[in-house]
Amino acid sequence: MKIFEFLKNKKGASGIGTLIVFIAMVLVAAVAASVLINTSGFLQQKASSTGKESTEQVASGLQTLQVLGMHNNANINYTAIYISPNAGSAPIDLEQAVVMMSDGATKLVAKYNDTSNDYDSLTSGGSVFESDVWNSVKNTEFGIIVIQDADGSCKNTTPVINKGDIVAIALNTTGLSMDPRSEITGTITPEFGAPAIISFTTPATYLDDSRIIQLQ
Repeated sequence: MKIFEFLKNKKGASGIGTLIVFIAMVLVAAVAASVLINTSGFLQQKASSTGKESTEQVASGLQTLQVLGMHNNANINYTAIYISPNAGSAPIDLEQAVVMMSDGATKLVAKYNDTSNDYDSLTSGGSVFESDVWNSVKNTEFGIIVIQDADGSCKNTTPVINKGDIVAIALNTTGLSMDPRSEITGTITPEFGAPAIISFTTPATYLDDSRIIQLQ
């Protein structure tokens, strides 16, 4: 009789231990599941944000339409770089853009000057070099001459260009050696997206009757 009672007590003790282990496993599994759910949610949000930024970086950017220069028979003092957003590009704030040009020996780096934005320069026709912007553009700054802007987004304080907009970057290049047969390279790098490429060789000679020349 005592043997049976002893065996029953042992079975009860074993059952309680198993229950404790089971409850502990359930708690551990619950904690692990909670951590996994939180981690997966964070990773999903991070992946979505990264994907959006990557798409914006790849799809957005600037393209160079053409480059015009005005010379003084020896050097090109003023350069107008026509740019437009790439197809499918997000709006680009030119206030955050950086223009870099080099003649191989000297490098020019220019940031936007918010007092050098001529919104109505070409509404009545005329040459881009007749704009008042050139009076305030320095070697380390660039101005903006608006060629086409249907929604009026490219203003002095908010020079944002979007689909269909065309502007000319007004650059004072007197600090560069742009005499005949000079190789010039550069970029217009926006805050995000692909930069506009500048690459041309100046003409073999500068003519008096052709002050404005197409460079690219």
